[in-house]
Amino acid sequence: MTSLRTRDIIALGFMTFALFIGAGNIIFPPIVAQQAGEHVWLAAFGFLITAVGLPVITIMALSRVEGSIQILSSPLGKAASLILTIICYLAVGPLFATPRTATVSYEIGFSAYWGDSAQTLFIYSAIYFALVMLVSLYPHKILDTVGYVLSPLKILALLILGISAFLLPTGQIAPAVDHYINRPVSEGFINGYLTMDTLGALVFGIVIINAIRSRGVTNKKLITRYAVWASLISGIGLTLVYISLFKLGMGSHEIATNASNGAIILHAYVQHAFGPFGAIFLAAMIFIACIVTAIGLTCACAGYFEQITKIHYRRWVFILVGFAFVISNLGLTQLIAISVPILSAIYPPAIVVILLSFFWKFFRIPTRVIAPTAAVALLFGLIDAMKAANLSSYLPNELTSLPLSEQNLAWLIPALLIFLLATFRDRLKK
Repeated sequence: MTSLRTRDIIALGFMTFALFIGAGNIIFPPIVAQQAGEHVWLAAFGFLITAVGLPVITIMALSRVEGSIQILSSPLGKAASLILTIICYLAVGPLFATPRTATVSYEIGFSAYWGDSAQTLFIYSAIYFALVMLVSLYPHKILDTVGYVLSPLKILALLILGISAFLLPTGQIAPAVDHYINRPVSEGFINGYLTMDTLGALVFGIVIINAIRSRGVTNKKLITRYAVWASLISGIGLTLVYISLFKLGMGSHEIATNASNGAIILHAYVQHAFGPFGAIFLAAMIFIACIVTAIGLTCACAGYFEQITKIHYRRWVFILVGFAFVISNLGLTQLIAISVPILSAIYPPAIVVILLSFFWKFFRIPTRVIAPTAAVALLFGLIDAMKAANLSSYLPNELTSLPLSEQNLAWLIPALLIFLLATFRDRLKK
């Protein structure tokens, strides 16, 4: 029976960590920290729930079902499971996450040198996605290319940035602003959505499982064990990175007063900590961080769509990369504006499916419990999505003033009530 060596397990954990850490993960914590001020660690607690806890739990859940979202969501019914799976793959693939890796890496790392014109973004994204395609065409070598080469470079750059955040602080902590004054935990929780790591974990599961299989491991228990180890290693890494980035942003008012986004804070900090070399260091770190995530997403999406269609994996790589290339040239602002409402709708049912997957054996028929709970979570998630899209004027006042509505968690209490009722009904029926 083939098993992984210790160095392979560590490389697998590093690869999983590297797949998660994209530019969005590096940008959001500093701006959250600056705005949360003296409530920074309360906001960080909420952020870590959705940005670390849920992704780690998701990988663990997927390791029990061979990395398949469709099996994980099967209690929803065949049609609903297929729809949820396709939406998740498209959201973290060619529609939002993959194009975002190109636009964010360009705007943070290279726009200062090449300008903000559409032509330079077009040239950069063409080169960027050519590299993504080149690596993604050989998924059986992803542990070698990402786990042993790109991941260590990414981790080294993050380590330098993280240590400097503690050794070279920027200033005093400012008072909290906006929603962080009264509800820092829930505000951090919602900002964790924007990393898209939970949805990313749903599609990265199959990449991690295939990486384990590529080393000749076929035993299901061993595959599950190694995937759990990989998720724990990546969770520890994510937590350390986020803590250091929160520390970096805490005193950033003196170098980036009232920054509109985390990219401005990062630019100001690397100039403060590293001088002229800082801009080059940040550009290299963001580029590696983004391209690793883009490779993982492309491999995962191409592998899934090959399974449900008769189109070969390599053709899907060309299709997905080409589509992401086109979308990336629309610009970062438009991508974020569209993605926030959609994520607000997708996350609630996805969270329900992930968490309840660990309790299948306690239900007589899992569909009786999971399907209605996820449906209610989706319904109220759509209400949050309309609010995020500034369409709340079309909603009755009763729906905009629900418990936890201000925290964008209006789905939580109704989903919990339906879960309890459905569980009771499941126990009564044969």
